Amino acid sequence: MTGARLSAVVVTLNEEERLRACLESVAWADEIVVVDAESHDKTVQIAREFTDRVFVRPWPGFAAQKNFGLEQAASEWLLSLDADEEVSAELRDEIRARLAAPGAAAGYAVARRNVFLGQWIRHGGLYPDWQVRLFRRGLGRFVSRDVHESVQVDGPVERLAGHLVHRSYRDLTDFFDRANRYSTLAAHDLLRDGRRARARELLLRPLGRFASMYVARRGFLDGRRGLLLAALYAYYVFMRTAKVWEVTRRR
Repeated sequence: MTGARLSAVVVTLNEEERLRACLESVAWADEIVVVDAESHDKTVQIAREFTDRVFVRPWPGFAAQKNFGLEQAASEWLLSLDADEEVSAELRDEIRARLAAPGAAAGYAVARRNVFLGQWIRHGGLYPDWQVRLFRRGLGRFVSRDVHESVQVDGPVERLAGHLVHRSYRDLTDFFDRANRYSTLAAHDLLRDGRRARARELLLRPLGRFASMYVARRGFLDGRRGLLLAALYAYYVFMRTAKVWEVTRRR
C-alpha cells in the first residue's frame, strides 16, 4: 500500500466465530493490532494467524480498551474496528485512495450496513448508522463512557462512500444476553448524567422507541425482521429505563 501507513485496531472477547472474517477484510493494512480481553475460546489463536501484535489484558471498559489499542499502533492513520465488523471491498479501495493522497481531514466517518438474521436492515434508523472509525494518529480518541462509546476527533471529519458490514447479533439469545449487559451500562451512564425515571416512563419510552423505529423510520419495510428489531429495541429501552427507575426509587 502506497501513501500514508495504516494500522487496523480490533478489540475482541470470545470472537472465534466472527474474528477471521474481520481480520481478512483488513489483511491489506500495514499493521494489525488486536487487543483481547482474556478470551476463553480460540480468539487469540486466530488473531495470531494474522499478526504478532496481539495484546491480552483484563477488560477495563469499551473506551479504555479501544484507546489502549490505539496507543499500541505505529501508523500515521488508525482504523478502529469491532470483531463483528468487516471492511467491504469498496471501502478498502476508497481508504487506499484517500491515504495515497491525504487531504485536510483529520478523520472519516463510515456508514455501517447492519445485518440481522442474514439480512441487511435498511430502515428503522439502522442505516446509514454513521461511525467515525478512520482518523489520524493523535487526533482521535474514544470518549470514556460505559457503553455506546464514540470517537472524538480534533479536526475536520469527512464521510466515505464505502460501507462497513456489521454482523452484530449471532441470534436472539445473543441479543437478550447483550441487552441485559448493555442496559446496565447505559443506565449507569444516564444516572451519572443526572437522569431519573418515573414509573410512567416504563411504558412510554419503550412505546416511543417502537413507534420511532417501526413507523416513523419505516422499519416495516424490512418485513418480519423490521418488526422483530423494533420490538427488541423497545425491550432494551424498557430494561434500561427500569434499571434507572429502580435506582431513582431507592433515592
